[in-house]
Amino acid sequence: MINTPLDVLVVNYNTAKLLQPMFDALRQSNSADLTRYLMVDNASADNSLECLASICPEALLLANDKNVGFGRANNQLVEHLQGKYALLLNTDAFVAADTLNKTLEYMEAHPDCGVLGVRLVGREGDLQPSCRYFPTPLNVFLSRAGLERFFPVVKRVDDMEWDHDSVRECDWVPGCYYLIRREVIDQVGLFDPRYFLYYEEVDHCKRVKQAGWKVVFYPHTTVVHIGGESAKTVVELNAVSRQIPRMQIESELLYFRKHHGLLGLGWHMFLVCLGDLILALKALLKGRGRAAIAACWQHTRATWALLRETRLATQPTR
Repeated sequence: MINTPLDVLVVNYNTAKLLQPMFDALRQSNSADLTRYLMVDNASADNSLECLASICPEALLLANDKNVGFGRANNQLVEHLQGKYALLLNTDAFVAADTLNKTLEYMEAHPDCGVLGVRLVGREGDLQPSCRYFPTPLNVFLSRAGLERFFPVVKRVDDMEWDHDSVRECDWVPGCYYLIRREVIDQVGLFDPRYFLYYEEVDHCKRVKQAGWKVVFYPHTTVVHIGGESAKTVVELNAVSRQIPRMQIESELLYFRKHHGLLGLGWHMFLVCLGDLILALKALLKGRGRAAIAACWQHTRATWALLRETRLATQPTR
């Protein structure tokens, strides 16, 4: 067993019902005795704070008076880190008994690995994207328009056509189980606070790799990730759920401006319009009705509106 101190960082937003099973899974781990828990509650409207106090009273707990987003909430915990490694874990991700020990062993044996992700599966054991390529204006367009098969040389963000049974270096790993070497955080920081939600781990992995570290997919343990629980509670609680697609669009714009420049952003905007036109024509030819065609138009309008609101993707809207 690895005797390596680990800080587990958890951001909670309206997922009180998941806290007990998440902590139960963590505590069955072989490395549980060396684990500290650092929590941020993002102004949950359920009884999350009461649950956290009873389920994990030893945790360092920060309670925000408003939802500051996933990346910014994790950033609040950086000053409290003490361990050699930090694990960012979603409340809807449940580790196996060997997950912490195996992934820490790998990091100890491979000092050039800066960030590690694992094999992710859904409730029924279905494999989820766990080892991903960086998004580009082109591969995002091809995926959205359903044209990937016509351009096999273009790397897809989610390439699922391999066995997922071997360790491999990749571009980025999902943030639901995101193991980081503390040295990496000291060198490149954690998340860019401009991303309220989505793309924060993509951007972080980009910076980690630019600093000379490896991002690795490790398949020899499995984490069950049921996914989207915070978003579901937003739908149940209020109409703010309509902003979730806007957050995705905004983060995508911020990412492309930051890493592809103004020219790359312009190329992305052209492809957004072209993609929506293709999808609208498909909907028309397949008789899907006015609502499907209108959705394409609404996506284009929302993207252009956010481009203006973010001042050509240079600043966030919230």
